[in-house]
Amino acid sequence: MYKDFFGLQKYPFAMTPDPGCVFMTSQHREAMAALVYAILSRKGLLVLSGEVGTGKTTVLSRVLRFLPPGRVQSSVVMHPTLTPNEFLELLMMDFGIPDVPASKAQRLVRLQNFLKEADREGKLSALIIDEAHKLSPEVLEEIRLLGNLDHGDQKLLQIVLAGQSELDEVLKREELRQIKQRVSVRVALKALSTEEVESYIRYRWTQAGGRENMPFAPAAVGQIGAWSKGVPRLINSICDNALLLAFAEKAQVVSAAHILQATADLDLAQPAAQTTDKKEVPGMEDKPVAGEPLPAAAPQESPLPMAKVPEIRVPVFFGSEPRPKTLWNRWAEKLGLT
Repeated sequence: MYKDFFGLQKYPFAMTPDPGCVFMTSQHREAMAALVYAILSRKGLLVLSGEVGTGKTTVLSRVLRFLPPGRVQSSVVMHPTLTPNEFLELLMMDFGIPDVPASKAQRLVRLQNFLKEADREGKLSALIIDEAHKLSPEVLEEIRLLGNLDHGDQKLLQIVLAGQSELDEVLKREELRQIKQRVSVRVALKALSTEEVESYIRYRWTQAGGRENMPFAPAAVGQIGAWSKGVPRLINSICDNALLLAFAEKAQVVSAAHILQATADLDLAQPAAQTTDKKEVPGMEDKPVAGEPLPAAAPQESPLPMAKVPEIRVPVFFGSEPRPKTLWNRWAEKLGLT
């Protein structure tokens, strides 16, 4: 509705994933680099965790894009609330294995032969599981056993568990200590910083065809950061609703009051340390006063350490960014990831 009013080619803050509006921060790029490196180096079991809306699924989709298609075949499980038998059937179907047997024993033999054949052809096999915090203990045990499949000293199946921060707590359970000990690389995504929130909004605005000067007042951007707590999905919701409110008023600038009204409509939890005033905005009795000094975004709790495993932090450069001859980039060029 507001697209033409603001001179946009598309909606910049739509909730559906848009490859043309993917904003990759340094931590997202480093997460991509770590996962690509670990898969291609046959590290075995990998974990990617982060709060809701911090971009885990986006990172996974980008990882799949940058894995050399001639070297890697993958199976992606997006719905993990399955029984062990259903899980095994789904991953085999996604690998493209025809005629999945009804017997579990026959399925395991068929899968192992499939992975060995790929290995003989010089291909890696990767199993990527999203929403892994929802996996049952029984399925996690099946995954651990699948991770034992090897040929010589090489792991036949590289496994990525991606899930919300609860995944770290799940893997701390005593009965799951065996799978936790097998984690070779762990990557954690955090919320955006204050500076990244503004860059995120500006990037999505310009990618949608918006003019260079985006219509969000500085005070509005501060409120977006505070109310969203730096979570990209919430940033999208707030911005989209605020633009709609501004359009309804024929206002060319999105103000802090528009942000406050949008957060009320979305029923978002009030940020910590917000000041309140019962007269400033009708229906916003528990909201901060527009125009007052803006609170800093609520501090983010650092994810608890899941296990003493290396957390790879390597620089990676994609797109039009400069590519210094770092160890990672020299290695990436050899693999054709540049």
